[in-house]
Amino acid sequence: MAYVRIVALVLAMVFAPVLAHAHETRPAYLRIQEIAPGRFSVLWRTPAIGGQPLSVVLQLPDGMTNLKPPLVQTLADSRVERRWIDAGPAGLAGQRIELLGLQYTITDVLVRVELLDGRSWTSIVRPARPWVEIAASQSSWQVAWTYVVEGIRHILFGPDHLLFVLGLMLIVQGRMMLLKTITAFTAAHSITLAMATLGYASLPLPPLEAGIALSILFLGPEIIRRERGETSLTIRYPWVIAFLFGLLHGFGFASGLSLAGIPRADIPVALLFFNVGVELGQLVFVFTALALATSFRALNVRWPRWATAVPGYVVGSLGAFWVIQRTVIVLGALR
Repeated sequence: MAYVRIVALVLAMVFAPVLAHAHETRPAYLRIQEIAPGRFSVLWRTPAIGGQPLSVVLQLPDGMTNLKPPLVQTLADSRVERRWIDAGPAGLAGQRIELLGLQYTITDVLVRVELLDGRSWTSIVRPARPWVEIAASQSSWQVAWTYVVEGIRHILFGPDHLLFVLGLMLIVQGRMMLLKTITAFTAAHSITLAMATLGYASLPLPPLEAGIALSILFLGPEIIRRERGETSLTIRYPWVIAFLFGLLHGFGFASGLSLAGIPRADIPVALLFFNVGVELGQLVFVFTALALATSFRALNVRWPRWATAVPGYVVGSLGAFWVIQRTVIVLGALR
């Protein structure tokens, strides 16, 4: 797996500036439910990033009137705004709802619309197109694909999870052990993803993020130990460590769904296909790293020996940075 270390070095050099400022990516959530002809309840939930609510403002179309004053609640992990509006006889059909400031973030918005006639619609709004237009209903497969895409984006834009997977790849010896280790990680985070999304277990978000950072810091010395030819429980049985820390990472994946406030009736579909997307994104990352390693091997690229030791220090250093950063956030929330 020597060439995997070289790939890790290349990835670390390219993405280190981004990784150093990374946070868990969680979508905002907008639910619009028709409660009477032309009248709607609106739930707008934005995640807290680094302890601060996301600076995205919901702007409804002109002509909307409030049926009663909006309610705003600030939680430890998000900001929740509830409105009750009258859109007039025409309703919201064809209207555009702006999400001001979304274009300056890397956050997606999961949108759910439910109409009185039984039609429903689920979509994801990206920063590149920070608005949503109320459209017709969707098929079940279209809704499922929406959650698959969100799962893929969640892990590919969640660099702490990818760095942990990369750290595991640097420790294991042999393809079969790699398969066993990645499978253990997948099984573990699927368990806690399901438990958290279904409401059977939960962890406060700031300590959770600090714990995920600690799992990355833990791998740093193990990678160095492996490079020196030493051994440890982690090196001999990496799948055990992958499973144990995978339980923790599963709660992190669940934050992409549980914090959104998805209607209970939609949770089974969202859970299944979001998890499918997470696994697909993880497989894309693993196979990309292995393909790059194979390419370097085929090209007989030679690197100085010191270069193979750098990834372990990069993983450990980023893990340490995140632990300190996120611990400060936890301590600040306790004041």
